[in-house]
Amino acid sequence: MNEQEKVTLRKRIEEDVAVCRQDIERLEESARPVAPDRALGRITRMESLSDQGISTAALRQNQERLYKLEQALEHIDRPEFGDCAVCGRPIPTERLMALPESTRCVACAAS
Repeated sequence: MNEQEKVTLRKRIEEDVAVCRQDIERLEESARPVAPDRALGRITRMESLSDQGISTAALRQNQERLYKLEQALEHIDRPEFGDCAVCGRPIPTERLMALPESTRCVACAAS
């Protein structure tokens, strides 16, 4: 990965971090426990609980992705950045642009 690609990737990661933080903030609100006063009816409460569960799962996924993106941003200037953590071969730049938090090449990620 050349320096221009790293600059572009760094910008992409920073943008993704900002989006993740916004999503986490929004999801934290909807993942809060469902208050008993939401019991307008059995279906409404069940829907609220279901929505809360979905929001909680999405929140966890976003928090995990944020952590991985921050790790990528921390390591982007290291010489081994962009090499597969399993086989050591370079991860294609296109993959890193699509999933900047990737630490494995496609072949190793699939196995």
